[in-house]
Amino acid sequence: MSRYIGPKARVSRRLGTNIWGTKGENAALDKRPYPPGEHGRTRRRGNVSEYLLQLQEKQKARFSYGLTERQFRNLYEEANRREGVTGENMLRYLELRLDNVVYRAGWGSTRPQSRQLVNHGHVDVNGRRVNIPSYRLRKEDVVTLRPKARDMVTVQWNKDVLDRQAPPWISMGDGDNEATVRELPLREHIDVPVREQLIVELYSK
Repeated sequence: MSRYIGPKARVSRRLGTNIWGTKGENAALDKRPYPPGEHGRTRRRGNVSEYLLQLQEKQKARFSYGLTERQFRNLYEEANRREGVTGENMLRYLELRLDNVVYRAGWGSTRPQSRQLVNHGHVDVNGRRVNIPSYRLRKEDVVTLRPKARDMVTVQWNKDVLDRQAPPWISMGDGDNEATVRELPLREHIDVPVREQLIVELYSK
């Protein structure tokens, strides 16, 4: 499955926020707080079109969760078919991805690292190994680190040093090696800086 492997700092500078949560992106945003490119420093930012704002919000969400354009479009269309608010449905589906839950549980320092943990088969769902990062979890699903993964230096460092608190819709157990989806995430529990209504407006044209 394809994934973005280009320069991350350029994307973060273009969108004006730290997308992947790395120190390099923070340093780039502090050192050069303007878009990349020859005219990035001098480009006028006052007259921003409505379409550009919508596109930027979509790109923030897409890059943050590591989806391709086709995956993101399909996710929007599914969210639009379901009952409820389309934008909130879409963010809920993104949060319930297996790689994101691994990230929220504090086992991976970033979503790409969490995706790698899933790809390499270090995670069980309800007692069965699952290596599909986009696997969508449901209420009461239990995600567990496999024994080999618990002893990995990277995972131990993430749990001890990052000490990331799981959101209210995830309960941790078994020495923080087990994460249970207590309930479906609500909008106030999702801290990704994305204005989902602009994404809905973009796709609904």
